[in-house]
Amino acid sequence: MKALRFLLLALLFAPASLRAQSLDLTLNGVGLSIGDSEEVTGLRLNFRDDRMRRVTGINATIWMPYEERGGDVKGLALGLPLTGADNIQGIGYGILGVAANESIKGIVIGGLGAGAGQDVRGIAFGGLGVGAGRDLIGITAGGLGAGAGQDFKGLAMGGLGAGAGRDGVGIVLAGLGAGAGQDFKGIVLAGLGAGAGRDFVGLAISGIGTGAGRDFTGISMSGIGTGAGGTLKGLHMAGLAIGGTTVRGIMLAGFAAGGHDVNALVIAPGYFTIKDDGIQKGLSVAAFNRIQGEQAGFTIGIVNWARSLSGVQIGLLNYAGNKQKMKWMPLVNWARD
Repeated sequence: MKALRFLLLALLFAPASLRAQSLDLTLNGVGLSIGDSEEVTGLRLNFRDDRMRRVTGINATIWMPYEERGGDVKGLALGLPLTGADNIQGIGYGILGVAANESIKGIVIGGLGAGAGQDVRGIAFGGLGVGAGRDLIGITAGGLGAGAGQDFKGLAMGGLGAGAGRDGVGIVLAGLGAGAGQDFKGIVLAGLGAGAGRDFVGLAISGIGTGAGRDFTGISMSGIGTGAGGTLKGLHMAGLAIGGTTVRGIMLAGFAAGGHDVNALVIAPGYFTIKDDGIQKGLSVAAFNRIQGEQAGFTIGIVNWARSLSGVQIGLLNYAGNKQKMKWMPLVNWARD
C-alpha cells in the first residue's frame, strides 16, 4: 500500500516529460488507471488530463485539462477541485468547478461555476454561475447568474441575472434582470427588469420594468413601467406608466398610459394619450385624456380633449376639434362619424 501511494503521488506530480505515463491495473481495459491514460473503463485517477480520449466510469482529476484537451467522460467526472472534458455524460462534480469544451448531459455541480462551450442539458448548479455557449436545457441555478448564449428551455435561476441570448421557453427567476435577446415564452420574475428583445408571451413580473421590443402578449406587473414596441395585448399593470404602439386588452397604470392604436380598457389616474393620427376605442379613465388623433370610444376624466371625436366624452370640460359648433362642452360631449 505504501508503494502504491508513493507511485500515485509520483504520477500526479510528475514533470511534463512523464505526463504520458500511467499505471494501468486493468484487464481488457477494465479496472484502475493511475496517470494520463488514453482510455479506460472503471476508475481513472490523474492530476491533469492531456491524452485522455474516453473514460467510462469515474474520471477524477485535480486540475483542468491542458490547452482545452479533453476526451469524453461517461459516468462521473470528479474534480478535486477542478475537472473538465470535451463531453460529460452522467454526473460532473467539482469542488471549485466543472467545464466541458462541448457538452454536458446529466447533472453538473460546481462550487464556483459550471458550464459548457456548447450545450448543457439536465440539471446544473454553480456557486457563482452556470452557462452554456449555445443551448441550456433543463434546470439551472447560479448564485450570480445563469444563461445561454443561444436558446434556453426549462427553469433558470440566477441571483443577479438569468436568460438567453436568443430564445427562451420556460421559467426564469432572477434577483435583478431576466429575459431573452429575441423571443420568450413562459414566466419571468425579476427584481428589476424582465422582458424580451423581440416577442414576449406569458407572465412577466418585475420590480421596475417589463417589456418587449416587438409584441408583448399575456400579463405583466411592474413597479414602474411596462411597454412594447409593437402590440401590447392582455392585462398589464404598472406603478407609473404603460404604453405600446398597438394596445388590446387592459392597461392599469399608476399615473400615465398611451399608444397609437388603442382598443382597450385603460385606467390611468393622471394622463392618457393617443399619438398623432392614432385612434382610441374602448374606455379610458384618466384625469386628462388627450386624443391627438380620433376618439371612437369613451373617455371619462376631468378634461377630455380629442382632435376628432366620434364617441363620447364625460368630464368637467370636454373638447372635440372636428365639431362645427360647441367644440367645448361641460359634463358631456359626443359626436358621430
